[in-house]
Amino acid sequence: MEQGDAIGIIELASIYKGYHVQDEVLKHANVEKLVARSICSGKYLMIIRGTVGDVETAINIAREVGEFSVVNLTVIPKVDPRVFPAIAGTTTLETKFGTKIPAMLIIETFSVASAIKAADCAVKEADLDIVRVHVAMAVGGKGIVVLTGDIAPLEAAVHPAIDAVKEDGMLAGYVLIRNPHEDVLRDLI
Repeated sequence: MEQGDAIGIIELASIYKGYHVQDEVLKHANVEKLVARSICSGKYLMIIRGTVGDVETAINIAREVGEFSVVNLTVIPKVDPRVFPAIAGTTTLETKFGTKIPAMLIIETFSVASAIKAADCAVKEADLDIVRVHVAMAVGGKGIVVLTGDIAPLEAAVHPAIDAVKEDGMLAGYVLIRNPHEDVLRDLI
């Protein structure tokens, strides 16, 4: 399977349909599963990776099999490679700044897709590190993006990232924290 740089997001209002959709997508589309699980409020979330064509095939399968339970189906093409480990929770906090991180940007969104879009937009805009993209689980279906780096690149990235989310009406809020305390960083990793 070609790894691909597109992400597909499948959100369903039914857990049993979620498992059914996951099974059909993985059997019939050439995609990699990044996340598949039940989430808050009795929904089911699946995030997949592949080429744009393969992800679109998976989304079409999800639409057909998911039927009445489809809440959201999204394809995000040309995602920066740094976003994938942040979604999967496999990033490590390694810093070029020594032990102290100069600044941290946290963006909260009302949807999974908007969080991924914000993270992708931010890392394409400036030289910074993406620490985490936390989606749906234990946050009421929302998304949280955590980015670190020097203050100037974070300031350069914040407005394009939040503007991209505002277009969809999905921005819950954001904060840019200078010299974050190590306990705050530890909580967010």
